[in-house]
Amino acid sequence: MTVAIQRLSTVAADFAARLKELLAFEAAADEGIERTVAGILTDVKARGDAAVVDYSNRFDRLTAVSMADLELSRDELEKALAGLPPDRRAALEVAAQRVRAYHEKQKLDGWSYTEADGTLLGQMITPLDRVGLYVPGGKAAYPSSVLMNAIPAKVAGVKELIMVVPTPGGERNQLVLAAACLAGVDRVFTIGGAQAVGALAYGTESVPQVDKIVGPGNAYVATAKRRVFGIVGIDMVAGPSEILVVSDGSGNPDWVAMDLFSQAEHDELAQSILICPDAAFIERVQASIEKLLPTMPRQETIRTSLTNRGAFIQVRDMDEAIAIANRVAPEHLELALDNPDPWVEKIHHAGAIFIGHYTSESLGDYCAGPNHVLPTSGSARFSSPLGVYDFQKRTSLIKVSKAGAQTLGRVASTLAHGEGLPAHAKSAEFRLED
Repeated sequence: MTVAIQRLSTVAADFAARLKELLAFEAAADEGIERTVAGILTDVKARGDAAVVDYSNRFDRLTAVSMADLELSRDELEKALAGLPPDRRAALEVAAQRVRAYHEKQKLDGWSYTEADGTLLGQMITPLDRVGLYVPGGKAAYPSSVLMNAIPAKVAGVKELIMVVPTPGGERNQLVLAAACLAGVDRVFTIGGAQAVGALAYGTESVPQVDKIVGPGNAYVATAKRRVFGIVGIDMVAGPSEILVVSDGSGNPDWVAMDLFSQAEHDELAQSILICPDAAFIERVQASIEKLLPTMPRQETIRTSLTNRGAFIQVRDMDEAIAIANRVAPEHLELALDNPDPWVEKIHHAGAIFIGHYTSESLGDYCAGPNHVLPTSGSARFSSPLGVYDFQKRTSLIKVSKAGAQTLGRVASTLAHGEGLPAHAKSAEFRLED
């Protein structure tokens, strides 16, 4: 059965309207999910541990008596790491080392300067005290997410990292626990869903309140994170995964097809787009899709994703291709070009740029080094990948000298009177000598 990927062309009169329709995604939560999540959060806030245990037993088919039954010891994490097959442990260690090395470069330092009159101004950088990391559990187990969220936090100097991971039916993913051990996670609770988000946001008798919650989850988790924002910080409310491949027709169509698959296999709402000026190459990619799709274990998910949200966009030239890429502002942007370097600086909006034919997006997901937590749904226009800076705070430093108070006091007094705030003005004026 042919995969009916929609075709767009920039020469068509309705191109702008069709592109807008292609990119439209409504992230609002279902009303039923909103009500359920609101009820769970209220209950967790009121009853603490007891509510979390009740929901965990109900939703994850557990038989916990108390939160003590739902916390893993450090020994269990170390055993998970020690018990990995050698090849998996080695791969996890290489990935962790590369992620840590990259994020070490992101650390911010404080700074200050002293003006001629002795006034000192500056900025102090401090890490968050405590961060909560949500990790999907059960069949959807992602050790790479543990590394990508936990390592930047630890590099930033976060004092305590609390991981929550659901274990439906008591199933504990050893690779996830091993990743937690490698990344330096401090405490692990086998809880999930909105109840885990509530426990992290409000704190319970056993789960300490955190300053920020990061990590991916299902619709219930995303809705809960949105609801507790303001009580705690959150990383982002992410939409479905996206990839946009810009091709000049020089690459291997099988490679491009598989790169489109790599995001389409996440779920039916994922979006995979190819932009290319070469109509013949687009047809070759279509043929590769037909050839390779039957070999994919998740072929039905891929087919639905490509049919409903995928697209081939034919453009006049590469300049037009880059302009559309900036309009899309994709999570993952592959420049599958023979000579990609000159085009990189023309990209203004993308979560991550994968440069050249050998840079598959999947390498970024696991082991290249940069973070795989990226802005989706066009939010790369105004936001950035998760990084060390997300776990650090900036505090302004102001130390005004006696001489400085004379100059700045008069300026502040004038502006405060202009705003109708006389106490502000007097506060500055009291320090004036004349």
